[in-house]
Amino acid sequence: MRSNIFLGRIFGIRIGLHYSWFIIAFLIVLSLSAQFRIEEQGWSSGYIMALALVTAVLFFVSLLLHELSHSLVARSFGMPVREITLFALGGVSNIEKKPASAPKEFWMALAGPVASAALGGILKGLSFAAQPMSGLAVMLSWLGYINLALAVFNLIPGYPLDGGRILRALVWWKTGSADKATRIAARAGQVVGIVFIALGIFQFFAGSGFGGLWLAFIGWFLVQAAASSYLEVDLSHALEGVTVSDLMTGSCPAVDGNMDVRTFVEQYLLHGTTQCAVVTDNTGASGLVTANEIKEIERAKWPFTRLFDIMRPVDEVRTVTPETPLKTALEIMGRKDLNQLPVVVMGKIAGVLSRAQVLSYLQNRMQLQH
Repeated sequence: MRSNIFLGRIFGIRIGLHYSWFIIAFLIVLSLSAQFRIEEQGWSSGYIMALALVTAVLFFVSLLLHELSHSLVARSFGMPVREITLFALGGVSNIEKKPASAPKEFWMALAGPVASAALGGILKGLSFAAQPMSGLAVMLSWLGYINLALAVFNLIPGYPLDGGRILRALVWWKTGSADKATRIAARAGQVVGIVFIALGIFQFFAGSGFGGLWLAFIGWFLVQAAASSYLEVDLSHALEGVTVSDLMTGSCPAVDGNMDVRTFVEQYLLHGTTQCAVVTDNTGASGLVTANEIKEIERAKWPFTRLFDIMRPVDEVRTVTPETPLKTALEIMGRKDLNQLPVVVMGKIAGVLSRAQVLSYLQNRMQLQH
C-alpha cells in the first residue's frame, strides 16, 4: 500500500494518503453528521457538518498515532520505517525489515492497541470533564469510544491484525519456527475473515445496510492478506539457495546519452533485446535508463528528450552482485519499486535481473511442484 499524496514527515517517517482514504473519510463525515443530527436536534446543519468534519480528521489523526506507535517501536529495534500510509481500512506502516525475533514481533504488534486504548481512555475522561451535551463533549466521547473499539478490534487473533501478529509471536516463541507461526496466524486470519464476511452479509440482509457490507469488505481484505502471508512462506522456501547469478541476463547495452527517448524505445525496448541501457558520455558510463524512467515522460516529448535528461546517475543506481541471494534482490525491488536491478561485477554492469524473470521462475517452480 503506497501513498499517493505526501503530507509531511513525523520523526523522519514519511506520512501519506492513499486515494481510497477519501472514500472512507467522506462516508465517516456523512455517518457522523447523521448521528449528531439525531442526538442533538437543536444544533444547526452548519454546526453539525463542521463538527463531523473535525471529528473525522481527529479520527484519522488517532489512526496515525496507532501506526506511529508500531513504527517507533520498530525503529527502536533497528528496523527502518519508510513511510506510513492512511487508506480506506485504516493505516499501514512500511517497515523495511521483518522482526528478527518473537519478542520484537510481540512488542511491535502490541504497541498499536496499547496506544489506541490509552488514547481512548484519555479522550473518554476528557469528555466527562467537558460541558455535558456540548459539541466538544460529544466529539471527545465518540473519539474515545472509537479508539477503545479500535484497540479491541485489532486484538482479534487474525493475521495481519495486531492480534494475529501477537499470536504469530507467541507461536514463534513456543515453537522456535517463524514460518510455522506465520502459517498458523495466517490460517487464523482467514477464519476470522470468513466469519466477518458471513456476519457482514447477515447484517446487510437484516437491515444494517452499509455497515454490514463494510464488515464483509473488511473480512474479504483479511482473507486476501492472510492468504498472501501464507503464500509468502512458500515463496521464501522456493528462493532458498538461489542467487542473482542463476537468473540474471546479459549486460545492458551502452548507448549515447544524446540519443532521444523515441529512438531508444524503437531500436531497443520495442524489439525486446534489452530492458535497460547504460548511458555513456566521453568519460564512460554516467547513468542508467529503464522503462521506469521513460514511462514518466509524455510520449509527445520523447523525440525532444535525451537519455541524459532522464537517466539515473550511476552513483544513485541500486545494484546487486551475482552472489546476492535472490530473496534479498526481490526485497530490494519491492522496497524501491524497481522492475530491474543492474548486476555489478568489479565495478562494471555485467547483467540485469528483472522482476519478470523472478516471477517467471517462481511460477515455473510452483507448477513443477504440482
